[in-house]
Amino acid sequence: MRQATHTLTVRSSGKGLYECTREVSDWVRQTGIRLGVMTLFIQHTSASLMIQENADPDVQADLEDFFEKLAPESHTGYRHQSEGLDDMPAHIRSALTQTQLTIPVTDGRPALGTWQGIFLFEHRRAANQRRIIIHLLGE
Repeated sequence: MRQATHTLTVRSSGKGLYECTREVSDWVRQTGIRLGVMTLFIQHTSASLMIQENADPDVQADLEDFFEKLAPESHTGYRHQSEGLDDMPAHIRSALTQTQLTIPVTDGRPALGTWQGIFLFEHRRAANQRRIIIHLLGE
């Protein structure tokens, strides 16, 4: 059994979904591990990770619209506003999504379905650099 870790930095330019499937897949290939399990963990509380369709951009736009309605910045009842009006809604969106993903690795690549991609979901308006820790265990 072998292990490998990597920190992937994803730059966002504000709210939205940012696909990082290629970067993750390239790193898995470089490890030489052909069969195993991979965990991705985002080190932030106002962004999240998701596996989502990567073929039709309307899916991503609809998800963004849905979360905008679910946790709007215009809501005035939030206590936590010290980091801006978009901060508490970002925490809510992050709590409703995932901070980690577990993906099998087969034949030296993430075992994603045909239309699946790995996405960072940025919940803040400002540009950010987000860190995703990747851990791969296998052989």
